[in-house]
Amino acid sequence: MLPLWVFAELADEVRDAEAFPFDQPLLLFARDMARAGFDRLFLFFSAIGYRYGVVPFDLLLVLALAIARRFREGLFAAIALGGSALLNVATKQFFARQRPGLWDSIAPETTYSFPSGHAMGSATLACVLIMLAWRTRWRWPVIVAMAVFVPMVGLSRIYLGVHYPSDILAGWAAALVWVIGCYALVFYGHLRPWRNR
Repeated sequence: MLPLWVFAELADEVRDAEAFPFDQPLLLFARDMARAGFDRLFLFFSAIGYRYGVVPFDLLLVLALAIARRFREGLFAAIALGGSALLNVATKQFFARQRPGLWDSIAPETTYSFPSGHAMGSATLACVLIMLAWRTRWRWPVIVAMAVFVPMVGLSRIYLGVHYPSDILAGWAAALVWVIGCYALVFYGHLRPWRNR
């Protein structure tokens, strides 16, 4: 319930057009960090955090599970990953929060800001992979990889000045709520991935 509460609190403040006290200071801190090396690093994580990494991997994961005839696992991944993307688009349109404009970004965006699609998409993929790997020998490698990947994607969006930190937190919280709900629905709350049924 904690991620749901976090998202609800953030969404309520955004709906009321309230400013978060931590948003601007963290953005300005990220701006002060700007270096050519950091530019390349965070542009890379921003790119693989959605269009050039997460989206193709999502599609390949669902396809691989279907080919392997793991239909319940594939259904879970498809609903969680596809539904997350649709939910993000709808939520952005509902809240219509403008992006930060503290400086001209080297990777500008034109869509709405809340919640971050990069943060939500990467966190959704991470949650799906962790839940599928939880009872396998791949659990810890997946957890470690995602513990690096997801924060770096979120930080890249702040560093590039295209998202408020609150957008990132909302994306992570929404992803957790959505994936847990999908998992409970597909596996009925007691079945587990990879078991013969």
